[in-house]
Amino acid sequence: MLDQAIVFATLFAALVLFVWGRPRYDIVAVLSLLAVVVAGIVPAKDAFNGMGHPAVITVAAVLVISRGLTNAGIVTLLASWLERFGTNVYLQIGSLVALVTVASGLMNNVGALALTMPLAIGMANRAGRSPSYYLIPIAFGSLLGGTTTLIGTPPNLIISGFREQMMGQGFAMFDFLPVGGLTALVGVIFLSVIGWKFIPVREGQASPDDLFHIEDYLVEVRVPEDSPFVGQPIDTVQAFHETDTIYVGLSRGGKGPIHLPASHEELRAGDVLLIEADKDTLETFLQKTEFEMAGSKDFSSEVVARVQHPEEQPVEPKMSENAHMDIQEVVVRSNSRLAGRSVREVNLRSRFGVNLLAAARQGERVLALLKDVRFKPGDILLVQGDADTMTDAMVRLGCVPLFPRPVSLGAPRGAVLAGAIFLVAILLTSLELLPVQIALTMAALAMILTRIIPIREIYTSVEWPVIVLLGAMMPLGEALETTGGAATVAQALLTLSAGMPSVVTLGLLFVVTMILSNIINNAAAAVLMAPIAIGIAKTLAVSADPFLMATCLACSSPFLTPIGHQSCTLVMGPGGYRFGDYWRLGLPLSILVLVVAIPLVLVFWPL
Repeated sequence: MLDQAIVFATLFAALVLFVWGRPRYDIVAVLSLLAVVVAGIVPAKDAFNGMGHPAVITVAAVLVISRGLTNAGIVTLLASWLERFGTNVYLQIGSLVALVTVASGLMNNVGALALTMPLAIGMANRAGRSPSYYLIPIAFGSLLGGTTTLIGTPPNLIISGFREQMMGQGFAMFDFLPVGGLTALVGVIFLSVIGWKFIPVREGQASPDDLFHIEDYLVEVRVPEDSPFVGQPIDTVQAFHETDTIYVGLSRGGKGPIHLPASHEELRAGDVLLIEADKDTLETFLQKTEFEMAGSKDFSSEVVARVQHPEEQPVEPKMSENAHMDIQEVVVRSNSRLAGRSVREVNLRSRFGVNLLAAARQGERVLALLKDVRFKPGDILLVQGDADTMTDAMVRLGCVPLFPRPVSLGAPRGAVLAGAIFLVAILLTSLELLPVQIALTMAALAMILTRIIPIREIYTSVEWPVIVLLGAMMPLGEALETTGGAATVAQALLTLSAGMPSVVTLGLLFVVTMILSNIINNAAAAVLMAPIAIGIAKTLAVSADPFLMATCLACSSPFLTPIGHQSCTLVMGPGGYRFGDYWRLGLPLSILVLVVAIPLVLVFWPL
């Protein structure tokens, strides 16, 4: 009983920290694991066995393969067909939701959403509608799509692993399709026809101009010959004036500019700096540094370009003639290096070669000093950098482009090759010729060897916090079962449904799991609820399959909050949504999924 109490106390503390969001969920999982190891519940020699669990290996392989499919441009090629649907809102939303649902069954659902989101915003712009109509539906579609295959979402792999421990065989690749596929189909129809009407309209997110109502300018200033800053590095000047001025370029001796000059670059007399600042910041900067406007001291005559439209108002003389500079709007993902940190802490400029020009949160521009802002998942950033390295920098930072960008690796040959590699892996798994973790690891390696995935992207494509979470939570789930904790919770649920048919118990398990998945990571919810589902089935002396399948579906139904899944968090900023907007559509969709999924589970996986 003492061991069971320790496990319950550890899990309760973990749930509190998961909901609070501090520290990050992977750190919480490791702390929880160490707690039960120190207590002697999990043997020290078995503490890190979870890292080698087939489900963990498979999730990592799927993430790498998802990057390969993204690089190959497969989803982008499919998305290009959606332009044929014109501006009809039903056809647009229906086609977008259907695309992301199908893609999410075959690749990482956040990756599928990241590819579809820019397309959705572009279609909304052309139709003159707010993207808020589109973004929650496609986020929910990415969750529904994950229920259709074994690799669609980590909970499916986790629960399949528990089934293999219990019965000697996990679920096959397409065992989820009859229930998950039909449930997803009903969900897609609901979202496309009725669901989007439940979403409050949030304006001001339709384009970069609407997103950042900024009066920031690219302006040239000259370092006077008698300036005390001659011979001083740029970071010394920046520390002196303490404004939110951003150094974009430096021109010296009439030659072409140095873009994103290094902070240690020493200034010389006559240097021309291209800086980005609003009017008030620029005036403060000039007063403190006594630098001169290049060609004039009159601000109004020297404002040369809005940052969103540098091509329309060229900078004099040569500073704007760089075809390699790029400005992008990106969204901070949950696993981004920026989440919970500031530009100063990340060293955005020196480490990644990127300038932060502006930031927005929940539809409103952040007006504080950008260098001091701690970013949150869902924040939208306006960033500037070299076009050749911008994509790689955003991948390393864990940010997703908000508006459509050209796909450099989307050649037909790459798409065909990547598709063929992935199809072979699926066939090997479906025909049970190779275990899923082996087949998908081989597919990931094949994409690397064929250069579909560059070497530098192998490890950046894996969401390591999720991998650590899974590896740490696996022993915890086993401890919940071995100490009798799972049986205790199962008995409590059976007591609540005492005297009622087993289908009521199944529905109760579904609801509890669904609620849990809305407040903690759905992979963690799967680890906790799978042993309980098995315990209920054993007590009722019925097959565990319907309870496990229901748990899979419930884990992939966090529709009520923006914190239950990365897909929901990712669209919060671009859609301008508020926390309470999600349940307006999420509650009816959750009820619909419950009503549709339970009968389907009982038909295809009888008790």
